Amino acid sequence: MDDISTGILFALLACLIIISGYFSGSETGMMSLNRYRLKHLSGKGHKGAKRVEKLLNRPDRLIGLILIGNNLVNILASAIATILGMRLYGNYGVAIATGLLTLVILVFAEVTPKTLAALYPEKVSYTSSIFLNILMKLLAPLVLMVNFITNGFLRLLGVNGKHGAEDPLSSEELRTVVNEAGGLIPRRHQDMLLSILDLEHVTVNDIMIPRNEITGIDINDDWKSIVRQLTHSPHGRIVLYRDQIDEVVGMLRLREAYRIMLEKNEFTKEMLLRSADEIYFIPEATPLNVQLLKFQRNKQRIGLIVNEYGDIIGLVTLEDILEEIVGEFTTSIAPSLSEEITPQSDGSFLIEGSANIRDINKGLNWHLPTNGPRTLNGLILEHLEDIPESKMSIEISRHQMEIIDFTENKISLVKVFPKKA
Repeated sequence: MDDISTGILFALLACLIIISGYFSGSETGMMSLNRYRLKHLSGKGHKGAKRVEKLLNRPDRLIGLILIGNNLVNILASAIATILGMRLYGNYGVAIATGLLTLVILVFAEVTPKTLAALYPEKVSYTSSIFLNILMKLLAPLVLMVNFITNGFLRLLGVNGKHGAEDPLSSEELRTVVNEAGGLIPRRHQDMLLSILDLEHVTVNDIMIPRNEITGIDINDDWKSIVRQLTHSPHGRIVLYRDQIDEVVGMLRLREAYRIMLEKNEFTKEMLLRSADEIYFIPEATPLNVQLLKFQRNKQRIGLIVNEYGDIIGLVTLEDILEEIVGEFTTSIAPSLSEEITPQSDGSFLIEGSANIRDINKGLNWHLPTNGPRTLNGLILEHLEDIPESKMSIEISRHQMEIIDFTENKISLVKVFPKKA
């Protein structure tokens, strides 16, 4: 080194600092990449993405290569800086060189390149992967030796140093990804994706048409009454039963009934029963994501929900499940939220007791408890632990509620105020 001029040593030192910055930036850029975007680009044939993905398949080797290069460069830079310090300042030059080199490396070889790499990981990684691939081949024996020693030491500590398969995203993590998508995914589409993720947490009981609201035809009624109900029904399918809803005999498609009436110019109860489809039964508490697949697999659009005793407790349709994803349809059997909630001038809302709590929360952005009763009527009765005999006021989840009307042992209308601040 004594034969090398001071100018050349300064030039070598500057080059080493630049190389050190390259290794530092490459490491940060590689580790900051969005792995899912990387896989997407690699699958589309992006050359840079393919190179980086290949390197990241063995992160232990990649990190080993970067650290070998970075440490060699930094140690050599330290030696050159020491020589320069002694030439310029004598014995005090060692301390001066150490202090100045530390500051220069921190600013120009660590903080600056790592910050740039964190901000632009793709640009840095795709470019640096070209040189890292070359270095990986040139320094392969050294990298393998270092990894062998390192992995052996990790095994002594009870750690498996081999790179395992990436953990798949959980539904909650995927929810975070969708929320963080921002303008990349329209807000409406984000809501639909989040609703799909929510299907596994919602059961058919949460969205069903309750038993007392199921529209059906008692085939033991007189024929004129049956025909009148058929011609005035707003639904495409209707339940047929004998005397009570538990004695169901079939599900009638009105379009099929009208077709037979036109073809035969007559229609009897026997023809009505023959044209009806078999009832499709659904166990209570079936998650919506499961039921959606069952509807598809069984080629069904509507089913009756039964409890553990075989009693019918409600009805659910394919449209009801789809509404959970995309919002309300105008053809829904159940009343819409706008029909069940009426805003008042004082800021309160008149809400029917049969309104679904989940629908209320979604429509008004409230947080009424949903881990118990399904309807507002059920929530209030559970809170009171009794059936009210007169109008009264209560508070649930910091919402002031006034019972306005009740009929047949159930609350039919409630005035609810927004949550107290």
